[in-house]
Amino acid sequence: MALAICRRFPGSFCGTPPRPALIKHHANKKLPGQTREDCVLTARTIATDPRTAATLKLLKPLGYRTFCHPFAYSATQSVTYWNVGSCARKRGQDPAEHSGLCRPAEKVENIHSASSSRRLLTTSSALPGLESSRASASQASPPKPGSPRAAGVVEDDIETFDSFEDPRGFLQLRPEYQLHSYSRPETCEPLSVSEGELILHRVTVYQDNLQPQVIADYFCKLSSLPAEQRPLVLSSTSFALLCQLSVKNIQLFEVPDLINILKAFVSLGIPYSHSVLDECEIRLCAKVWDMSLDQLLLVADLWRYLGRRVPRFLKIFFSYLNLHWKDLSLSQLIHLIYIIGESRQVPQDLMQKLESLILKYIDLINLEEIGTICLGFFKSSSSLSQYVMRKLGDLASADMQHLSNYALVNILKMFRFTHVDHINFMKQFGQIAPQRIPFLGVQGVMHLTLACSALRILDEGLMNAVAASLPPRVAYCRSKDVAKILWSFGTLNYKPPNTEEFYSSLINEIHRKMAEFKRYPEHLLTCLLGLAFSEYFPLELINFALSPEFIRLAQERSKFELTKELYTLDGTVGIECLDYRGNRLSAHLQQEGSEMLWNLARRDMCSKPEFIEALFLLENMLGGPQYIKHHMILPHTRSSDLEVQLDVNLKPLPFNKEAISIEDEARLRLKHVGVSLTDDLMNQLLKGKSRGHFQGEIESETEQQARELEKVAIHLGSSPGSVADRLGAMEMASPHPPACVQAPHVRLAIQLTNKNQYCYGSRDLLGLHNMKRRQLKQLGYRVVELFHWEWLPLLKRTRLEKLMFLHEKVFTSAL
Repeated sequence: MALAICRRFPGSFCGTPPRPALIKHHANKKLPGQTREDCVLTARTIATDPRTAATLKLLKPLGYRTFCHPFAYSATQSVTYWNVGSCARKRGQDPAEHSGLCRPAEKVENIHSASSSRRLLTTSSALPGLESSRASASQASPPKPGSPRAAGVVEDDIETFDSFEDPRGFLQLRPEYQLHSYSRPETCEPLSVSEGELILHRVTVYQDNLQPQVIADYFCKLSSLPAEQRPLVLSSTSFALLCQLSVKNIQLFEVPDLINILKAFVSLGIPYSHSVLDECEIRLCAKVWDMSLDQLLLVADLWRYLGRRVPRFLKIFFSYLNLHWKDLSLSQLIHLIYIIGESRQVPQDLMQKLESLILKYIDLINLEEIGTICLGFFKSSSSLSQYVMRKLGDLASADMQHLSNYALVNILKMFRFTHVDHINFMKQFGQIAPQRIPFLGVQGVMHLTLACSALRILDEGLMNAVAASLPPRVAYCRSKDVAKILWSFGTLNYKPPNTEEFYSSLINEIHRKMAEFKRYPEHLLTCLLGLAFSEYFPLELINFALSPEFIRLAQERSKFELTKELYTLDGTVGIECLDYRGNRLSAHLQQEGSEMLWNLARRDMCSKPEFIEALFLLENMLGGPQYIKHHMILPHTRSSDLEVQLDVNLKPLPFNKEAISIEDEARLRLKHVGVSLTDDLMNQLLKGKSRGHFQGEIESETEQQARELEKVAIHLGSSPGSVADRLGAMEMASPHPPACVQAPHVRLAIQLTNKNQYCYGSRDLLGLHNMKRRQLKQLGYRVVELFHWEWLPLLKRTRLEKLMFLHEKVFTSAL
């Protein structure tokens, strides 16, 4: 079955302006050495170029030209589409799994899975069963407010993503890119079948007398055969002989000949693993230092089109660039960054040099090129300085309505990677995103949502738009999309108005895509943790995730260490799902996860001066280190606590035996060896009242004392904490012995917060930290917050002021 996709440009869409507007925009940007007249002439050249003539006919809504390409989604599926930039430009083979250069193109069921600056129209026959599923969905439920159907959005209007062509869209925006990038020939004289057979016959007859230029010319002519004839040519013995002859004469080919041969191989669709490409790569590696920058970029582009990894060539190329990087023009710089991103390899010292060039050309870079820069640095795991990110953010936010969805997503990826908080950019993004989301593919929606959660930015309008748009098209989500979206909502601790519909649709999709989740175990754990943050616990899925079978999958198949995730899920289930009787982690994995998280948390907290000072002052205030304990009350929540225990009289208990030496413990034991016989005690012994009843009376009495203490505080104009301080000052000198049999009346879990635990610019806790406090309360702890916005300013104040603040926090919380 063939998949037909047609591409159209009816005008400005989702903030993407028509091409004439882009041309006008670029006409105002000059390269060094160019006059304004040169720029206008360049713009006119673009406008009158037959390759872009179609863009000037925007009033003609449907002008389709279709082409077939067998590698678009799989070997048995083909794609046809219309393209403004080139009448014969087809998607090259995605290197995907064999090369590791980029992710494989999504299968048919995920055709709506990401954003693009170009809108595609899918035919109803493109997706098997799509029409029937649409019809049944329409009959099952009326459109809901905020959904794409209710807003008049049809699925044909939702953007799709071409993982090969869309990243190359920037190459159409400047004529200079044609000098060092490959685009399929727009108009070429087709070669007839008989002429092709004649060429192959000549190869067989004259094989010993063919000159290198003739061999190169034969490859070029054969690449002009009709598309349906090319597979037959590749499988013929004469073509194999021609390849052998090219290898035999490889040392005689000049650089232009080698480039033309690679172009022919692209058109013919030669497999990336063909042996002739090995020899071409070796020869081109030897020629790197003899080539110009344009030629080097063109060759790298051709390797990309062929879907072949060429680490040796790129290594030599990057060495060349380390010496000639200052010679890069603007178009060469942007194209190089694209190639670096797609190859996923680059020396970091070169990226620092390229960053300085970005600053040099910063005023000439257009919006789509900003997206290309961000994607290239993101894919190569290369960071940009905060200064450069802010400059790029300024450019993008100044004209964001003209920024394509594809470029917008790429810029957000880089903000997420660098953790730069550009307030104006995010503000502008929050204004335009809700209107774009219904038209955006789910992969693009996922990236927007994930960027917000990584930057801790909660925009309710955006999150509501995401939640409303997903249920009708959740079937187009990959496992990764479901995981990251659930994680984002859980991390931001936000529940949209359609919470039940939103979560039920995604949970059902997890069940439907279980086979895919087994291939990517980390995605299932991400889903379940995101759901746990939001207080959703699908027990059947949890039972599977904690089963020995899944744990084995997670350890064998995932490239990530998932012990911490498994331990967090297991610990959460143990506290919040009391009726759960399913699988749990083994004691060995629990111990491993606990030690791993404790080491991380202890190293983190002990490196913070504000924490060390709080711990020291609390020890002094309470009477010593035995009255406070730094540990993880809930190890699975990944952060440590300062625990304090108080008795019924709100006096601290020396429960931390790790901080008490043997001699001190013996001395304290001898200090209180007798029991005072009071009337209440005698009555209890004579009447034989139960311990529970006795404890209940003491608790009620304590509550009454606390109320009286509060009345005294109000009368004296003081806080209850300060009154308790004065009243109990004499008793603090005689602490309870550590062997005291009475249970603590109050357990305090003191939390020293930091800004990264809250949504940006607010005092709303993120999902993990909110879940921790929820679970502490379920275990009977009282959470005492040392808010960073209160404690950090106090560090510059006197010791007495800090002690008063801590005393107030501890003893007021205990009342």
